[in-house]
Amino acid sequence: MPKVLVLVALLSIIGAHGARSDVLITVDKSSQHLSVSLDGKLLYAWPVSTARWGYHTPNGSYTPERLEVKWYSHKYDMSPMPHSIFFNGGYAIHGSYEIAHLGRPASHGCIRLNPKHAAILFALVQAHRSDTLIVVTGAGPLKPRIPTISPDVFRASPRLWPGY
Repeated sequence: MPKVLVLVALLSIIGAHGARSDVLITVDKSSQHLSVSLDGKLLYAWPVSTARWGYHTPNGSYTPERLEVKWYSHKYDMSPMPHSIFFNGGYAIHGSYEIAHLGRPASHGCIRLNPKHAAILFALVQAHRSDTLIVVTGAGPLKPRIPTISPDVFRASPRLWPGY
């Protein structure tokens, strides 16, 4: 009887569909947010930083290619990339100590998270690596608008230049 109770308890914990759990990580570049769902239930929603103007975070659906607890960017001055989840080659979701910039485009293409959130996400993906899907959507940042100055500003005015 105790074995039956243990079996019933395990089945209720992992569900009737088995031990497989689907992790969906959705990144919306337009809103600069990342959401994490497990079996269709929203677990987390966090601000992120994706590529700033002049750089690119690729849209698409990806699976994790490589996980690195500690990593440093070989391309960008050995910048720390804690809890990196690599997808689509060199792109990664990773922790960043530039937390003041989260919520707006600021990266060279990676998806930056608060290091605490990156550690949580990393552990979840590590436990469900083969059942994780990363979906990146939305538009990148618009070209910065440079204000124009009227040529009249540069014309000398007798009032501004007395004695000339």
